[in-house]
Amino acid sequence: MDTPAVMPKNFRLVHQLSRRVRIISPVLKNDQERSYIFEILIKKRPEVKSVRSVYALGSVVIEFDPASLPKKNLLILIDAILGNVAHKQSAQQKQAGKIIEGPEHEIDLAIEGMTCASCALLIEMVLKRDPRIKRASVNFGTETLTVHGHLNKVDVSAKVETLGYKTYSVDTLSQRKILIEKEQQRIFVARRRFIWSAILSTPVIVTGMAMTSSRPLHWMQFLLTTPVVFWSGGQFFIKAWRLAKQRAANMDSLIALGVGSAYGYSLPALYRQRGHLYFEAGAAIITFVLLGRYLEERAKGKAGEAIRKLVDLQPQTATVLKNGEETVVPVDDVVIDDVLLVRPGEKIPTDGLVIFGVSTVDESMVTGESLPVVKEMGHKVIGGCVNGNGVLRVRATAVGMDTVLAGIVHMVDQAQSTKLPIQKQVDKISAVFVPSVMLVSGLTMAGWLLAGAPFSFAFGNAITVLLIACPCALGLATPAAIMVGTGQAAREGIYIRNGESLETAAKLNAIVFDKTGTITEGKPNVAAIVNLSEFDHAEIIMLAASAEHGSEHFLGKAIVAYAKEQSIQLKDAASFASETGRGIEASVDDKQLVLGNKAWLVEKGFRVDKLLEAAGQFSAKGMTPVFMAIGGQEAALFAIADKPRVQSHDAIAKLKKMGIKTLMVTGDTEKTANYIAGKVGIETVIANAKPEDKLAIIRQLQKEGQKVAMIGDGINDAPALAASDVGFAIGTGTDIAIESADLTLVSGDISKVTSAIQLSTDTIRIIKQNLFWAFGYNTIAIPVAAIGKLNPMIASAAMALSSVSVIANSLRLNKK
Repeated sequence: MDTPAVMPKNFRLVHQLSRRVRIISPVLKNDQERSYIFEILIKKRPEVKSVRSVYALGSVVIEFDPASLPKKNLLILIDAILGNVAHKQSAQQKQAGKIIEGPEHEIDLAIEGMTCASCALLIEMVLKRDPRIKRASVNFGTETLTVHGHLNKVDVSAKVETLGYKTYSVDTLSQRKILIEKEQQRIFVARRRFIWSAILSTPVIVTGMAMTSSRPLHWMQFLLTTPVVFWSGGQFFIKAWRLAKQRAANMDSLIALGVGSAYGYSLPALYRQRGHLYFEAGAAIITFVLLGRYLEERAKGKAGEAIRKLVDLQPQTATVLKNGEETVVPVDDVVIDDVLLVRPGEKIPTDGLVIFGVSTVDESMVTGESLPVVKEMGHKVIGGCVNGNGVLRVRATAVGMDTVLAGIVHMVDQAQSTKLPIQKQVDKISAVFVPSVMLVSGLTMAGWLLAGAPFSFAFGNAITVLLIACPCALGLATPAAIMVGTGQAAREGIYIRNGESLETAAKLNAIVFDKTGTITEGKPNVAAIVNLSEFDHAEIIMLAASAEHGSEHFLGKAIVAYAKEQSIQLKDAASFASETGRGIEASVDDKQLVLGNKAWLVEKGFRVDKLLEAAGQFSAKGMTPVFMAIGGQEAALFAIADKPRVQSHDAIAKLKKMGIKTLMVTGDTEKTANYIAGKVGIETVIANAKPEDKLAIIRQLQKEGQKVAMIGDGINDAPALAASDVGFAIGTGTDIAIESADLTLVSGDISKVTSAIQLSTDTIRIIKQNLFWAFGYNTIAIPVAAIGKLNPMIASAAMALSSVSVIANSLRLNKK
């Protein structure tokens, strides 16, 4: 792909032909006003023939005259106009007092040091106080932060680090790999702290439970408990102090308050040799909490296994060829257009284009195809895939977070970081949980003292209330299940863009299917040609393929592929225009051509009577007829055959068993649509549907109260995919379809839809179980502690293990 002399700042070039480009711009995404202004400004240039934008996606397709406006100049012009649009609107909004100066960024960071859900809520609360931040979301389960606002990464990191947490960039897969290694180190450190704490605490707990009055043994308890409290448990006091300076509290505050009170109360009693000693309680509390943290870290590591396996696919180094010399560099140092040497058995470092060599490549991690694919000059390769027995030279076409693998990892990340509606209610409860527990603890102590209980008894019950409470279980209930559920989906070849779709998929009762490339394989080929023109077969094929060369439609690509199989030389089209889901118009060799479905040609004023009988016969056999007119007269008919996917019939049958209504909505002819539908078992068929018809059908079903999914793969499916409650994109389809959808079926196997729905149902059930346990545990445990029926050691053990139980329950999703 050619790149402009100045790299664009405001858009990403995702597709280009000689007379057409498609871009994705964050400036236009979800902003109808900006999209409208951009269209007006770019259309002022006479060289620009047409502009079509989908503002919900930030996508724009521009057709232009390369002779008058070279592609390089067009891209520079687009970038400048987008910059002006963003700047002018921001200035207007600033004057109106709507925003703070500076561009809006999306910042993703990893956070180290969070110990419970209250930590996540605290970080969110502090960040949201800053008027420059529009949205901030912290996920305790994945230990990630996403911020939208007018701050840069350094400023956001500084704000988080003032609270006592560390932040790390996750801009590349190599950085993610480093974080995963840090996670393993954290597990090792947590294990070491627990072991030392257990070794030192065991004699303290044993002698404490023996209720000995031996002064030497009391001093032994003091000497062993002190390093447990201030070394093994020092992290709790440090974080609690930092939070106290921010007038905030979390689980660490409860532990520090409970342990500090027990240890502090015991010191004067030790010196006076009277009163109860709580050294064994302090040591046991730290030990049990550290055990819980260690088990929790291990369980979270297992829950994040899917991401780790994806990240591990990228190699750490690449062999770059420059001036005939080989240089091994870190993969993050590879830039676009670098030539890479890939030896047999090596992983391909990044996405690229083969410029020399022949080999087979294992692409199963992306396509789901178990058989290796032959790659030779001109073929695309994907970073992370394994090269076979040949040697390849590859020119890098994408690096960093723009690669396919990085996109998949980011998609899974985003899904795991999403907060479901149910989680937002839990967050509201968690936000007041710790202060409420402190209040209940104080009231417990006051109540027992007023009732005439000894101070040591009242004090012990108050500490037990602090220790038995567990906001961690509440905070982990939803994200732990989502993390495991989306990871399991990724292993099955289902990539989920957002967690909300995982929740919604469990409620689906209607699914709308596209036909070509969805129900069918999407590998159409020309099966027959009817020629009514004065031109011979070869010239008809040349004209049709030359016209369709600029088309992204499956049927057009089939005609182009057929011409190449016949070794027919194509010519450049002098003009080209397309109508999504209808057909194209083009000028080739001074001939005006129109190709498309019957409705498209009739709409253009052409008669197709002589071709109708043959079209009907083709349709009855499941073939799609493509009509062709030359110079205003009907000229030819191409029959395109595309057989159903092997899994389609079983997938439809399973959906029916689940009580889900299935519909096929396609732009194809009624006969062809009914033939394919009959093969796979779909009873409701809507043919000759335009993209707006698909959208209207989705909305009509939603008005009837149904939860609707859409499954498609083409540009014409994008509006319906975006409007549906859950959009499933076929992974072998177009970029714009994948970007519009909530879930992507990597291999194109639509039987995975039933897997996704079942996984969604299982995940929601696990979330409800987790919440029931977390709420039930705290609802029962806190009152029991307040009435004096628990001791601090049992309380700390129960608290430590409650959050572990939530993660363990979530991990059951991996076994389904």
